[in-house]
Amino acid sequence: MRNTDIRIRDPYIVADKETKQYYLFGTTDSDPWNGEGEGFKVYRSENLEEWVEEGYAFRPPKNFWANKNFWAPEVHKYLGKWYLIASFYAKGQHRGVQIFRSENIVGPYFPISEKPVTPVEWDCLDGTLYIENGIPWLIFSHEWTQIRDGAICAMKLTEDLSEAMEKPVVLFHATDAPWSVPDTGDVVQSEGENYVTDGPFLYHENGAFKMLWSSFAQEGYAIGTAYSLSGSVCGPWRQNPEPTCPFGGHGMLFEDFSGRRLLALHAPNTSGLERLRLITWNSATTLQNSDTPRA
Repeated sequence: MRNTDIRIRDPYIVADKETKQYYLFGTTDSDPWNGEGEGFKVYRSENLEEWVEEGYAFRPPKNFWANKNFWAPEVHKYLGKWYLIASFYAKGQHRGVQIFRSENIVGPYFPISEKPVTPVEWDCLDGTLYIENGIPWLIFSHEWTQIRDGAICAMKLTEDLSEAMEKPVVLFHATDAPWSVPDTGDVVQSEGENYVTDGPFLYHENGAFKMLWSSFAQEGYAIGTAYSLSGSVCGPWRQNPEPTCPFGGHGMLFEDFSGRRLLALHAPNTSGLERLRLITWNSATTLQNSDTPRA
């Protein structure tokens, strides 16, 4: 399969230096909005152009608490094990971020706790792992569905990632970014003004500590960049005044085996048409929809 053959949202790519293989994870259910949760497929490639489906990295075990909205898996290697972090939902419960572990990058992944690691009374999604001074942090979104003005939050985890060490702290709200506008009706549909925060991804660049995150801009679903003024997770965080990528969302960065940094995102944001886009990263300019993919 080629990139255009794979319908995927929220792509996350691991470049495994040991095997010289790329592994693609993401939201892969046939109906991720309203259908029964199926799991997360994983794809493997040697060149970022042609992909082989490796099956399911995760399928819900018997009596799993959630049954829909299986969204945005990320995979991280931590203390010699592979961890998958993803979002789930069930009627009558709050959406939450849960963590799973495997001996192998392709899985299968099994839960390390019975319930999400995010607060049970919050609507949460899109968790990412960041290690600061040896302490694991979960950075995630507190959803607009509960607070209207979505927030990006951070929470210290225990060393085994199974539970929170402290209560979450709010890093910023969607409206802290001048470019974020109330949802355009592209996907999110609700009365009132609702500001989205999706897909945080932390990285270092030119001595600065930065974060990609997604919301809606005038053009539609987009990616913005924030900077930590302290160089630490707790910030404070300053927002770029304009979106970094105004034509697609839920992005992450990785280096290919030649050392080139690439941005992976999904575009368009139209349900059923989402595809992986890979674009050579240039932090100095706003990316354009005409920018040519690397692959």
